[in-house]
Parts: sequence; structure tokens; C-alpha cells
Amino acid sequence: MPSNLLAAIDLGSNSFHLVVARVLDGRMQIVDRLKERVRLAEGMDENKCLSEEAMQRGLNCLGLFAERLSGFKPDAVRITGTYTLRAASNAQVFLDRARALLHHPINIISGQEEARLIYQGVAHTQHLDGRVLVIDIGGGSTELIIGERFTPLALTSRKMGCVTFNKQFFTNGKLSDKNFNAAILEGLHQLEPILTQYQQLGWESCLGSSGSIKAVRELLVAHDDDGVITLSQLEQLKSRMIAQKRIEQLDLPGLTEDRRPLIAAGVAILIALFQGLGIERMDYSDGALREGLLYEFEQRQQHQDIRARTAFGIADLYHIDKQQAARVEATALQLFDQVATRWQLDAELYRPLLCWAAMLHETGLAINYTAIQRHSAYILENSDLPGFDQEEQQLLATLVRFHRKAIKKQEFYSIPNFVDESIWRAIRILRLAVALHHRRLDNLLPTLRLEAEGNLCRLFLPANWAEANRLLVQNLAREQQYMEALGWELDLQPTG
Repeated sequence: MPSNLLAAIDLGSNSFHLVVARVLDGRMQIVDRLKERVRLAEGMDENKCLSEEAMQRGLNCLGLFAERLSGFKPDAVRITGTYTLRAASNAQVFLDRARALLHHPINIISGQEEARLIYQGVAHTQHLDGRVLVIDIGGGSTELIIGERFTPLALTSRKMGCVTFNKQFFTNGKLSDKNFNAAILEGLHQLEPILTQYQQLGWESCLGSSGSIKAVRELLVAHDDDGVITLSQLEQLKSRMIAQKRIEQLDLPGLTEDRRPLIAAGVAILIALFQGLGIERMDYSDGALREGLLYEFEQRQQHQDIRARTAFGIADLYHIDKQQAARVEATALQLFDQVATRWQLDAELYRPLLCWAAMLHETGLAINYTAIQRHSAYILENSDLPGFDQEEQQLLATLVRFHRKAIKKQEFYSIPNFVDESIWRAIRILRLAVALHHRRLDNLLPTLRLEAEGNLCRLFLPANWAEANRLLVQNLAREQQYMEALGWELDLQPTG
């Protein structure tokens, strides 16, 4: 498999998409696309439980995708799940089966992160002139972003998608004023919390980037319009649909068989968006989440990681002592590099997250020093962290949660895509780094050497240094006791 090939999979609420691209002189060239309509959200009941039938549709699709991914290196594939896999109560059942098929991690992203990636996809595939409003109507949610060039200024994800609205307002199959108006009213209600912010920011142009919007555009073009979407055209389209009375009887030029069941919901959401935000016209963009994934992926490989900017932003927001954070970070990474091979810690996965955990472990000081580890974890677990998927955010919060004091193992939860034993080993490294910098002074530590084997850590310290720093050694002795209570061993080994 060529080394410059990257693949991105978007596990959407309505369709699953696979895009393969190659990187040429810093540019992304799409070489293959696969799309299967799986209607995952359609199989989610009122208790947010995915049906076996819906899961099987998704797994059948992923079986095809797995064949296409054969030969790709693990670090050349990124797979993300969106609204339905965020919301479904039994999503983990599907994800476990999907991972077994794909043999690659699946990352569930927040609505905010989905919106950010959609904007990156549009910004990298379309020339953006001035401030732009980007809208993506998915199966379970609609993302709205205002941005300039490659920088998003406002991001939101609203709970209105063509699959969920179809189930909620058009389940009887009737194309009536009553059904349309109920859907439009709910759409306006969903927009209320963001109207002031978005109207104050304003925009010069509007782009739509989803399959629903593309389908509406094709209907307008087939009706001899120019393909630019306006409110009056949407209202006319709604009237033409109502005249045909039922969804299964819809027969409009440009309407494909697979789009027929969801087009009414998509039009209703668009009307609500135009009415609520005062949109005058909307053009279509091919860029979307999967393109955003590819560009973000390529930037990570070039060491331009949005997660680093996010971590620095959190550090600024909570006025973290950056000198202390830098001390702990440098020591944590030094210790990690000494034991990563022996402890089988994947450097690509754990090293950056250990770095950011060290940087942010004192975030909770903004609340109180007492139980700082709990406060820090709560902040990181519940903040919007651009660039981090849900599992990465959970791991970051977990590392910080256990960075000091006694550990209660019952408060630890497994994290998909990460190995429990590896998480605990990363925690132990962070704890040692924090303990060693208890005095918050530069140039205090000697050259450190750490060895690891199974549950044993052996830290070598010069005897004369230990004698001169008894308070720090006492701190390490306390850490020994914490480790011993968990069946782990920390051996402090004096050297000449």
C-alpha cells in the first residue's frame, strides 16, 4: 500500500462514507469514495436503543469498507461516529462488533467537534471569501458554523436531522401542511439558543454541505432553477410535495429512490434554517466531515495538532502555572521514553496525551486545592476540547483524575481504543513526575533513571541527592504506599 494514502470513514446517522486520498506536495487528492445508506438513526427507538436490524445494516456496510481498507497501515486510517453513535444507549454493542470487522479504532466525536471538522472539510475544498455560514444537515443532527478562511468563529450542533425529523413528523407518510409546519416549528425551536450569537456575528455567504442539501439542489436544477437555494424556492418545493400527498408517491424530477423517504424532512429543516437565521441564499459545497477528517489527519502527521492548541488554550483560560506544568511535562516524557518499550506503551497514542495531562493536571486549582485531581478531571471531562474525540478526552480526564492521592480503583472506567493496563502505567508515570516536582523549583532533580517490569517500577536516585532532599524522598515514600495498596511496587534505588 502506498505510504501517502490516507482513509477516513464517517459513520453517519443516515449514511456511512469512506474516502481515500493521497497526499501530493501538501495537497490532498481524493482517489476513491464509497457510500452506503444504512439508516442507522431510523433503527433507534424512543429509549435510544439501536435495533439489531439497523446494526446489521451498518455492519454489512463496514464489511465492504474493511475489504477496501485491507493493507492500510493503522496510522493511515481514521474512523469517526457522530450523532446516533453518540446518542444510542447500546452504541457500545455496535462499536465492539464494528471494531472486530474493521481492525481499526472508532472514535466518537462531540457535536462541536463534528461541526469543526465539517468546516475544515469545506474550507479546504472550497474557496471561502469573507465570513461564511456553513450548514450540514445530517441524519440525526444539523451542524452550523460561522468562519473566516480556515478559522471557525462559532460552532454548534442542533438536534434536528432528516432521519429523526422524518420519524418524528412524517411517520404517517403524509405530506401535509400540518406535518411540515410541525417540523418547521421544532426546527425554529432548536435554533433559538444560537440566534442572537449567529445574527450578531453575521456572514457574507452561506454554503450547504450535506446529502440532503445536495438532493434539494438537484430537485431545483431539475425544475429549471439555477441550483441556488432560496426560501421562496423551498416554499414552492414544499407546495409541490404537498400536492402529491404521500411520501411513497413522490415523483419529482431529480428525486432519487433512496432520497425519497427523507426529502420532506430535509426541506422542512432547510425552511426553518432560512426563516430562523434570515438566510437569503445558499450554495452547495462538496466538502464535508470526511474531507475535514482527512485534512486534520494529514496535519497531525505534519505535527500541526489542533489538540496542542486546545491544551494551551485551556492552560491560559484557567491561569495554570506554566513553569510548573512544563517541569512536570518534561519529567513525565523523560520517564515515559525510558519505560515505553518495556511497558509496551504505544508512543503515538499515549505520549501526547501524557504530555497534555501533565500540562493540565492543575486545572482544578481554579476551583480549590482540596481534591484538585477531581476538579481538574471534571473540567477536562466536561469542556469542549476541539481536536479530541470522546475517548481521548476521557483518557485525558482519567490521567488527571488519578495524578495524586490514594487511588480508588472502583472509580476507574475502561475506555474504548485504550488498554486498561496501559492507562494505569501512564497514570503511574504522571504520578511520579508530579511527586518529583512537589517543591516547584527548577534545576532541583538529578539525572533520573526509571526501569519497569510488570508491576514493578525502579527509580534510581543518587544517595547524596536523596539525603539533601529528604522532603521529596518522603513524598516518594508516600507514593510507594499508595502503589503498594494497589499491588504495585515502587522501588527507590540509591546510587553512588
